[in-house]
Amino acid sequence: MPLMVVGTSSHVGKSITVAAICRCLVRRGISVAPFKSQNMSLNSFVTADGGEIGMAQAMQAWAARLSPTTDMNPVLLKPKGDCVSQVVLFGHPYKDVPIADYYAETPYLLSEAVAAFRRLMQEYGQVVVEGAGGAAEVNLYDRDIANTLLAEKLRIPLILVADIERGGVFAQIYGTLKLLPEPVRPLVRGIIINKFRGDPAIFASGITIIEDLTGIPVLGVVPYFSIPLPSEDSLSITDKVHRDLQVRIAVIHLSHVSNFTDFELLEQYASVEYVPCGASLAGYDCIVIPGTKNTIEDLALVRKTGMNRELLAAQERGVPVIGICGGYQMLGKTLVDEGFESAVGIYPGLGLLDCVTRFAAYSKNTTQVRRRAEPVPPILSTIGEVTGYEIHMGVTESGTDREAFCGDGRVSADGLVFGTYMHALFLNPSAANALLTYLYAKKGLPFTPIPAERVDPYDTLASLFEQHVNMEAIMTLLEE
Repeated sequence: MPLMVVGTSSHVGKSITVAAICRCLVRRGISVAPFKSQNMSLNSFVTADGGEIGMAQAMQAWAARLSPTTDMNPVLLKPKGDCVSQVVLFGHPYKDVPIADYYAETPYLLSEAVAAFRRLMQEYGQVVVEGAGGAAEVNLYDRDIANTLLAEKLRIPLILVADIERGGVFAQIYGTLKLLPEPVRPLVRGIIINKFRGDPAIFASGITIIEDLTGIPVLGVVPYFSIPLPSEDSLSITDKVHRDLQVRIAVIHLSHVSNFTDFELLEQYASVEYVPCGASLAGYDCIVIPGTKNTIEDLALVRKTGMNRELLAAQERGVPVIGICGGYQMLGKTLVDEGFESAVGIYPGLGLLDCVTRFAAYSKNTTQVRRRAEPVPPILSTIGEVTGYEIHMGVTESGTDREAFCGDGRVSADGLVFGTYMHALFLNPSAANALLTYLYAKKGLPFTPIPAERVDPYDTLASLFEQHVNMEAIMTLLEE
């Protein structure tokens, strides 16, 4: 019997719970795949066959020791602003739709999602499903393909996850259960309380109260923890607390920032701060312009707030400026839009690299890549070969600047400004080491390189989960 994990609200820990259960099952010798029918996130990943899915499902696949596939997340919504989202269906752009029109697609998308779930069951024999947001969104019951409609179709046991750190955990749980539709409510077979700080023993009476109120067992109280796992969506940025280290890296917090998971390895070894447009960049040792879903719109914000002047001033001070994907496009001289990325027009870039980007078709390049950095000092020359993935609209035409990587990107003559379409560049230890070694040395500080082989965070997650959650009860649900 498969299992479904739903939440009392967004950001309660559903994705991590699914990942933990997947790794726990794999360690028991059970083949299992993750599944989320519909995800809304700008943090995404590219599968081996060039499909785009939510980062959370990629992370869960790695926890299950699988290669991510588009069946694991058949519908991905990428917000573009003004209540419009790009719908990515089985890894490829389907259409841009206003949210009101999107709901007309519910029957079709639900049928496609259920078919994907069935294929995963047939291939792997076991599936752990993740819901989306809060399970008890009463106004969405007739179109909620990620929670109630899917649960009614699949009729599988549900585990409800609540976040005690937010406060009001009793109301979260009791209210959610009372508001669930009549056919779905009996499917909830267990409760997990997440993000508990302190001694769990002091919450023993709380467990008893919840079980008495609901008649549903509490399967565990999971402590608040910090394990380096990829962030799911923009809500995670607000949770980030930068480390108080002497090397400071500013990541420009664009309105439509995407794939900020690119910098989560750097966060462990430098003070990485997400700086809003308009703030000062004085005092930072490196500036990164990250990916964005709306390059033209975010470029306009960079100019409107004066962040373009801050970037130019930082470059003149000899501070490295790095652009990833949309950030790379912004670093060029000009962006030409024929109406596919934003409004038709010719837009001046930041002019730090000699290249021009054109948006001439409603198509997206999604591919996994392996590239070698060009031997341009002081940073690229020590990177070597790296892997990553590309997710972008538009084609960038080169000018006089050299390539940064074989077949991709550009780099300035002094090597301190470079851009690339490659997401996950700095998740490669060699790239992170190249940048951090330069930044630490520039300040006269020693730096111990990041080891190429690191502890598997999913085993760490599973071990913690086994300590605090009744996995035998979960196994019983799976075996029904």
